[in-house]
Amino acid sequence: MALSAYILIQTEVGKASDVTVAARLVPGVTQSNEVTGPYDLIVQCQAESVDTLGVLIISEIQKIPGITRTLTCPVVNV
Repeated sequence: MALSAYILIQTEVGKASDVTVAARLVPGVTQSNEVTGPYDLIVQCQAESVDTLGVLIISEIQKIPGITRTLTCPVVNV
């Protein structure tokens, strides 16, 4: 079963739209939406394991130009 997570992202001023579009192109990302509040966008993604999720975030998401901070929230099924 795949692991789902939400990644809350803060961007440089004026970069949220560019980051949203770039995030949608990353394999494993299922949604990328701009939001209001302390974060600029929320990305939903899926990975096969925690390790794969880490690689997705560190090697793909965090390298998108304009991102200043991320917070990953894995989905738990209780």
